[in-house]
Amino acid sequence: MASSPSTGPIHLGLPMVYLVDDEPVVRDALAWLLRSRRLLSEGFAHADAFEAWLVGRDLDGAWPDCPSCLLLDVRMPGTSGLVLFDRLIERGLVERLPVIFLTGHGDVPTAVAAVKRGAFDFVEKPFSDNALVDRVELALARSGEAIRRREMQRRTAHALSELTEREREVMARVIDGLANKLIADELDISVRTVEVHRARVFEKMNVRSAVELANLLRGAPP
Repeated sequence: MASSPSTGPIHLGLPMVYLVDDEPVVRDALAWLLRSRRLLSEGFAHADAFEAWLVGRDLDGAWPDCPSCLLLDVRMPGTSGLVLFDRLIERGLVERLPVIFLTGHGDVPTAVAAVKRGAFDFVEKPFSDNALVDRVELALARSGEAIRRREMQRRTAHALSELTEREREVMARVIDGLANKLIADELDISVRTVEVHRARVFEKMNVRSAVELANLLRGAPP
């Protein structure tokens, strides 16, 4: 079965790591470290700068469209890392943009509490280069999974919107496991008509069986 534009492969861009730390030497060191592992990064001197940058992003739509994570200092002048983290939670971003806190020893309890509220992890300064990048790569992998899941939900919702009312009626009964003859009897149509509608549903939803269809809809938004 050929993939339609709404159900084809999901291609993601190159991973991106965002760095928010008020110390230039820390940002530079992190950027160099990430480059050594072939990872792109972008630095911000404070939380407000990162938030201002977010204003230009399509937060309710396509952003981020590549695996992404945020290395975030806990303590900074002005808006703290914790306040920024809370705002990211409110925007529903921390699944697609996992947050790794960079913390001094005294901030460990605070960082642990943030992890319980959805942060991906925390790393104490001074940090082990390899351990930090390993955590970053795991965070990027989680981000990629979340972005693919969101895109699949969007595509599924679009495909559902393309179904006719009759196709929806047939689909609901196919998912319930009814045979074509029973569907035809319930809807007072011919078996051949049921077969045609069933085939169209499978084509539009890009599935090959009722099991695939049910599994696809299980991940669709309500």
